Amino acid sequence: MSFIFSYTLENDLLTLEQRHFYEKNGFIVIKNLVSHEDLDTFRDEFEKICRKEVNVPGMLIMKDITVANSELVPDQKVITKLQQFEEDPVLFRYCCLQQILKYVECIIGPNIMAMHTMLINKPIDTGKKTSRHPLHQDLHYFPFRPADRIVCAWTAMEKIDRSNGCLVVLPGSHKEILKPHDYPEWEGGVNILYHGIRDFDPNLPYVHLVMEKGDTVFFHPLLIHGSGRNRTQGFRKTFFYDGIEQPISQLQHMKGTGPSAHSLHETKSLKALCSIIQSQNNFWHHW
Repeated sequence: MSFIFSYTLENDLLTLEQRHFYEKNGFIVIKNLVSHEDLDTFRDEFEKICRKEVNVPGMLIMKDITVANSELVPDQKVITKLQQFEEDPVLFRYCCLQQILKYVECIIGPNIMAMHTMLINKPIDTGKKTSRHPLHQDLHYFPFRPADRIVCAWTAMEKIDRSNGCLVVLPGSHKEILKPHDYPEWEGGVNILYHGIRDFDPNLPYVHLVMEKGDTVFFHPLLIHGSGRNRTQGFRKTFFYDGIEQPISQLQHMKGTGPSAHSLHETKSLKALCSIIQSQNNFWHHW
């Protein structure tokens, strides 16, 4: 009897072993997927935005709640998150990287829309434990469905381990339903921007995803995950967006109507899209 795949599509990129791993666990890490050169370019753009040298229409710039009302000069010590960066041609190029799109297509198909674009600058924890992100499911924040045609691409912009707050995942939790979320009942600090799940077994085995610069994890929106405190003296940077599958007929209609929505291609083939992206890359190279 042949195995029925529920969470990945027929493709020539993922091995059978990789497909089975994603089906069973709800995530897969691809090593060294994004070049250091690209990540350094994205980091430079982030720092320009922090210094207010670049203004991006419609982008949300979020500050660390522990220093938000301080008189610090604007720089990366204040900014913890950029969200909805679709109108920044430098940052949005991350979503259009061919090596990212190829893996997204293996999971949701070729008609890809970028949703929920974000660059996280996890701050140094001041001792209040507010840099923690409680265990949650991304689908809690999404108004769109179906869940199985959504995938998050999450790239480490530097080495990430338990000391600076790497991702923690509960393998196989993507097969469960969307659970109730609320503020976590924690002693110490709770970041008011983050909800966590209220109904889960704390004895389930966690996996800490230690990642090198350029490594990328793709995961299902129902996968339970979070991250710990940043106990180092540096800021931990990651890039991610959620790709959602949409029929071609709906792409133009959906574009820009939801939170952080941007069509990645309005053509019927990934090959045609890659041609467009290559032309854009040539422009940005000389920009």
